[in-house]
Amino acid sequence: MWEAVLFGVLATSSLVAGGVLGSYWDAPKRVTGVMLAFASGAMVSALAFELFPEAVELGGVAPAGGGLLAGAAVFVVVNTWLDSRVAPPEEASELAEAKDDVPDVEEEAPGELAGAALQQREKVQVAAASGVGLALLAASILDGVPENLALGVSLADQESAGGSLALLAGIFAANFPEALVGAVAMRSVGRSVRSTAGLWLATALLLIPAVVIGRVALAGADPSTLAFPLAFAGGAVLAALADTLMPEAFERGRPFNAFATCAGFFLAFVLAEGG
Repeated sequence: MWEAVLFGVLATSSLVAGGVLGSYWDAPKRVTGVMLAFASGAMVSALAFELFPEAVELGGVAPAGGGLLAGAAVFVVVNTWLDSRVAPPEEASELAEAKDDVPDVEEEAPGELAGAALQQREKVQVAAASGVGLALLAASILDGVPENLALGVSLADQESAGGSLALLAGIFAANFPEALVGAVAMRSVGRSVRSTAGLWLATALLLIPAVVIGRVALAGADPSTLAFPLAFAGGAVLAALADTLMPEAFERGRPFNAFATCAGFFLAFVLAEGG
C-alpha cells in the first residue's frame, strides 16, 4: 500500500509543481509548447507499450477495445460539456455577430477597420483564455483518475516491486505542462495566485487515492477486471492527446514540438524496456 502512496505522490507532484510555478511565472508560449510536446511523446509511448498491450494480454482484444473506446467517449463527452459551460452558445453567437459587424473594407477607412478587427480578436482571445485553464484542469482530473488507477493496477499485477516506471514517467511528464499552462491561463483572466495554486494542489490530492484504490481494491482481481481500467485509461489518454495536449503543443511549440515529442517518446520507451 505504501508503495502505491509513494507512486501516487510522485505522479501527482508535478501537478503541484506546475500549478505553483504557473501561478507566479508567465511562461513563454514556446516553452510550454515544447513541454506539452515532450509529455505527449511520453504518453504515446506509455500507451503503446504499457497500458493497451497489458489490457489486451489480460482481457483480449475485444474487451480492451471496448475499454479504450469507453475511455475516449467519456473524455469527449465531459470535455464537450465543459466547453459548452466555459464558452456557451450565446457567447459564441455574440462573438460571431461581432465579427460580422466588422466594417466592410470598401466602406470604412483602413484605420477604423484595423481597430475593429483588433477589438474582435481581443474578444476571441479573452474567451479562449478563460476556457483553457479550466479545460486543462478538467482534463487532468478526467484522464488522471483512470491513469492513476491504472498505475495502481500495474503495481498489483507486475511481479517486480517497482511497478510501471514508464507509465509513472508518462503521467509525471504530462501533468507538469498541463498544470503549468492551465495555471498561466487562469492567472491571465484575473484568478488570484492562491486560488490558482490551491486548485492544482486539490487536484493532486484528489488523484493520489486512485493509485491506492487500483493497488488494493484490484489486487488479485480477475484478469478481465484488470483489463478494463487499463484500456479505459488508455482511451482517456489518447483522447486527451488528440484533443488537448498535441493541439496545444503544435500551436505553442513550433518548430521544436516535433523533436520534443520524439524525445519524450524515446525516454518513456527506454524506461519501459528497462522495467
